Amino acid sequence: MAPSTPIETLLDTLARTLGRDGLIPASNIPTRHVSEPRGRYRGQPLALARPDSVEAVAATVSLCAAAGVAIVPQGGHTGLVGGAIAGPGELVLSLERMSRLRRLDPVDACMVVEAGCTLAGVRDAAAEAGLMYPISLASEGTATIGGTLATNAGGNLTIRYGNSREQVLGLEVVLADGRVWSDLDGLRKDNSGYDLKQLFVGSEGTLGIITAATLKLGPAPRQSVTAMLACADLVAGMALLGHLRAGLGECLSACEFMPRQALQFVLADQPNQRDPFDRPHPWYVLVQADSALPGSALQSATLAVLEQALDVRLCSDVILANSLAQVEQLWALREGISAAQKHGGVSLKHDISVPVASIPAFVEATLAALAAAVPGIRPCVFGHLGDGNLHFNLSQPVDLDGEAFRAMESTCNRIVFDQVRRYRGSIAAEHGIGQLRRDELLLGQPLKVELMGKVKQALDPDGLFNPGKVLSV
Repeated sequence: MAPSTPIETLLDTLARTLGRDGLIPASNIPTRHVSEPRGRYRGQPLALARPDSVEAVAATVSLCAAAGVAIVPQGGHTGLVGGAIAGPGELVLSLERMSRLRRLDPVDACMVVEAGCTLAGVRDAAAEAGLMYPISLASEGTATIGGTLATNAGGNLTIRYGNSREQVLGLEVVLADGRVWSDLDGLRKDNSGYDLKQLFVGSEGTLGIITAATLKLGPAPRQSVTAMLACADLVAGMALLGHLRAGLGECLSACEFMPRQALQFVLADQPNQRDPFDRPHPWYVLVQADSALPGSALQSATLAVLEQALDVRLCSDVILANSLAQVEQLWALREGISAAQKHGGVSLKHDISVPVASIPAFVEATLAALAAAVPGIRPCVFGHLGDGNLHFNLSQPVDLDGEAFRAMESTCNRIVFDQVRRYRGSIAAEHGIGQLRRDELLLGQPLKVELMGKVKQALDPDGLFNPGKVLSV
């Protein structure tokens, strides 16, 4: 029987266009494409499109544009702000089948990869060529290049290499009318007008669908040193950061911090782990230094810098990893925090940033305001000391019911975000805006949202790309 409605006609045409396994009806869509990882949002998509080429993406967009059907692009779906959840009547477009490495050029030190390639796969391919792609996330086995670029993900090495947008030399993007804009040449210098690729990086799929990217690569480290340091407070931590930067220079690749509360959650969650020190400390700083130079000089140089830090009491204890297993053990303590917070019950999560120098004052002032509003609240503030990105997470008081604490989320959010603005920070450091922080963005930066809306109108006048994310349209 022929399709009887425009939507049925669209789905029938998409099924023929995308071929076998290219279109999955609503009733058969796997849960991972419908619900975000924390289960906070659940979509009601029209169907799931799985194109396997840029031509198939362009055809899908053209057909949906003609039918007036909105599209929600989806990468590895590891985001936590509802940015890839489809509403009723919207089509989910997954890039997971577009996972080819198109080109790796060791002379130009770049690679062209499709949006569905996982971050771990890209890092492995670069390593095989003796190079490195320097974006590293705890979710890199699932997170895709398209998703990390669409959200401008950062990660553990931002202090040295910057966020995802700093690794992009070119993009291939499907526009709202189905045309393909391709700029994959990978030029290091190109001042021929506006840098259009940067419009799409961080736009969360609201301006175009990234289908491929030319990524900048660097030399792979030949020397690497990892250490865990214990600190009395964040003031000492900031002084320690300055000391490490002065002593290690560009070799300082990561400087992560976490409180005792975070370590306790991880130790409860990972039975095979142990406290790295003989006694508890208020704060812990995880440091990684790397060099592409051959030899072993980095180990002795780092040891000297750490000994100086001990001598002037910037830290009270140090453990230098002496094997790959110990390196992995120390990093597991840091990367296991988010999952381990379930041991503290309900956790209210904020992904924020403030100027690096303001971290101690911001944390002290914000925690004092939260403690006054919610007695017994258990803060779990951790993150990237060198770039100002704080995962400002709050676990429920021991003597308070979880749902009662969840009901206080708006109160806690108001305290945190007001302090973020007081210290001239950002309410979204690397997870993006999505649905979760859309209204807060408008509240705090109305002119910015107005200007973003003008860009959206120019590139997606019918509002069919990821509607309701970042902007209300």
